[in-house]
Order: sequence, then structure tokens, then C-alpha cells
Amino acid sequence: MPEVEISPRAYVKMQLHAAKFPWRAVNGLLLAQRSGPDPSQPCLLLTDAMPLFHTSLALTPMLEVALNQVDLWSAANNQVIAGYYQANDQLTDRSPNLVATKIGDRVAEHMRGAVLIMLDNGKLSGEYSGPAVVVYERQDNRWTPKDKNLVMWRDWAGTRQALREMMAARAYRLLVDFDDHLDDIRRDWANGAVNQRLGELTLTPDVDTDS
Repeated sequence: MPEVEISPRAYVKMQLHAAKFPWRAVNGLLLAQRSGPDPSQPCLLLTDAMPLFHTSLALTPMLEVALNQVDLWSAANNQVIAGYYQANDQLTDRSPNLVATKIGDRVAEHMRGAVLIMLDNGKLSGEYSGPAVVVYERQDNRWTPKDKNLVMWRDWAGTRQALREMMAARAYRLLVDFDDHLDDIRRDWANGAVNQRLGELTLTPDVDTDS
């Protein structure tokens, strides 16, 4: 199976989403450069995270709306939906439930090598030295943990430092998920403000877009 590389933007935004709603389960989509993975580019580079919901993670008509909106946005920015992430509402629960596997299956139908990422709620403070995620891949019609040697990080030290600074500044308050957007459509679900702030903290830009 191909390697997967998680960019600072994608990782930090997943953590901010969970930090904004620590008492609830949250979920979102992961984007990748449209060009991979393929035989000449075996690494799936996850460039961004798009927060979806914090009130209900069930398969609802609003999920279809969100999937369509993110698909259109990513296509316009030369990206593709390449993964799904979820944080459960229990501190010690990092296993994918039925909702996670069903949405992960939807993504995998359209993207070879798609991943499912579960957040480890017990390690979300930014103080833990290692990544607070478990990466799953789909093999033989089921989701299994991906070999950690195939999960790469673009500047892990810089990513961890950016997360610590964003947490200290309570930047999670700026994060907008689709639930927030549906409550007030003026709120930017693409999170341009968060992306800009992250860009100022990380030396290597994740993707060249206006948002």
C-alpha cells in the first residue's frame, strides 16, 4: 500500500476541530493533491482538512450537501477528497464506529488509497511528543491500521510547534465546521482565517490556494 504524508495544515486543523468541541464527537474530510497516488507518485499527500459536523455525525442529507460542496471546492483548487477523520466523544475511544467506516467507504469508492484517521483524544493537548492519530487503510473490504512506517510527516517538529501555538492562542475558536456554517452561512467553512494563521507559523506552505 502507498505511503501517506500528513501536512501541518491537515493535522493541526483536525486537532483544532476536536479541541473546539471536546465533549462531542467531530468529523471531517481530508484533501489531497489531485495528481496522486499513482505508480509514479506512490505517496498520498494530505494537504488539508475540512471540518464537517459536531452535532450529529450520522448519514444525513446534510452530509450529502457537505460532501458535494467540499468536492466542488477541492476540484476548483486541484485537490480531491482522499480521506475521512473522526474523533469520538469518549476520551479513550479511538476505534472507528459504523459511521466512520460507512463514510470512509464512500470516500474510498472514489479515491484509491483513501485513508480513515481516528483522533486519539487522550493526546490532543499538543504536549504529547507523538502524533495523536491512528491511520487506517481499506484492505479486503475492511479498515485496518496502516503500518506506521508508511505514515509520513512533513516537518513533525514544526507541526507540533504550530499546534502548540495555535492551542495556546485558542485559535480553535476561529475554526468553522459545516454545522457552524449552516447556523450562519456568512461563516467560512473553508477556514481561510485559520489557514492564513497556520501559514504564518509553518515554513513550508501546504498548498497554493487563496483560502
